[in-house]
Amino acid sequence: MTINRKQAPESKGVDNINLLRPAHQKLENGCNIFCFNSGDQELVRIEWIFANQRFNTEKPLLNVAVNTMLTEGTGKLTAAQIADKVDFYGAFLQVDYGYDHSHVTLFSLNKHLQHTLPVIKDILTDSIFPENELETYIRNQQQKLQVSLQKNDILARRAFNRALYGDTLYGLAADTDMYKTLHRNDMLVHFKQMYQPSNCTIIIAGKIEPEILDLISNTFDKDWANSDQKSDATQPEIKPAAEHFYFTEKPDALQSAIRMGLPVINRTHPDFPALQVLNTVLGGYFGSRLMANIREDKGYTYGIGSGISSLKHAGAMFIATEVGADVCKAAVTEIEKEISLLKSELIPEDELSLVRNYMMGSLLGSLENVFSHADKFKNLYFAGLDYDYYDRYVDAVKTVTAIRLKELANEYLNFDKFYKVIVGKY
Repeated sequence: MTINRKQAPESKGVDNINLLRPAHQKLENGCNIFCFNSGDQELVRIEWIFANQRFNTEKPLLNVAVNTMLTEGTGKLTAAQIADKVDFYGAFLQVDYGYDHSHVTLFSLNKHLQHTLPVIKDILTDSIFPENELETYIRNQQQKLQVSLQKNDILARRAFNRALYGDTLYGLAADTDMYKTLHRNDMLVHFKQMYQPSNCTIIIAGKIEPEILDLISNTFDKDWANSDQKSDATQPEIKPAAEHFYFTEKPDALQSAIRMGLPVINRTHPDFPALQVLNTVLGGYFGSRLMANIREDKGYTYGIGSGISSLKHAGAMFIATEVGADVCKAAVTEIEKEISLLKSELIPEDELSLVRNYMMGSLLGSLENVFSHADKFKNLYFAGLDYDYYDRYVDAVKTVTAIRLKELANEYLNFDKFYKVIVGKY
């Protein structure tokens, strides 16, 4: 068969999305395990996910510091020994801190799990946060922070989060003095309260044979006991700031960082999928209105985008860019103009069709392997949602009308209520 390369292949829409669903079991100690069994390679990714503890304004860095330092030593192993054991078996270990949860993730060949799992077990049950490692961590973080605070975009993001979320984990903007509040004894208490099985969800993805699941279950069941102190994952009430405009002047700045937006719904609200369509039109992909106007037409920036963050206790819509310092005010005016157009005019059908295809293609493209399916499940599980969310998402992307999007723009995008942060010149 000869391919006619002068003729474009026929394009087809995405009809539906088929998601893998996990098997579930609950261990006697209260730990939940979800398994995504797929693939031919003898490889698994195992995630131990813990809900962050209640934010303490007097000890604001405990959640992030404890998670980051989990691999810095246990009662049996030094940081170097942990790294050597993992590397020896060709595995990969990382710890990640998020606003709502902290993760410990292991990629390992199945045949080596009997050697790599005991290292994780040791980390989750006997991390000791050595004093010398803590001093190094504090020193390094303070130095990194001093470098970061020279960057306008980071200053803008910190001020924006602080304005939206106040004295919570979401609004935390660390300064160098905060690191002085970190003490080993506090970290040990926090560790025992947070890293216990009743506060843990294990998500396994890969080729999971029965003996592999038995090995994981047995390792993290009866010999992993809960602490006497119950985990407290509740969070303080979010109180957005009264002030809506923040300007940090940098007289020598060549570029000004702009971040603006406002609190909105999160993934649990019925309007969320359709609002994501509206956001994509505004600034959610390279062909968006903000990019077409402020980058392509005006040349004010290399890039601009908008997004919707869905957190457990909050949601926000935001717009972020860095523009030439001399055109900062003009860029803000153009952003307001694009939002006003969404509220006053219907989105043309050809533009809406392009956005639909982009969003469906992006969703399909994000499901390239079993790990991706596990990631989609996490979005649902920790938000308290079921798989019908993605059915509603697909339906909204395919069927939401320009009239409905205009209604959503008027309901959610009140520019006068935007929190506006500018760092540089204005």
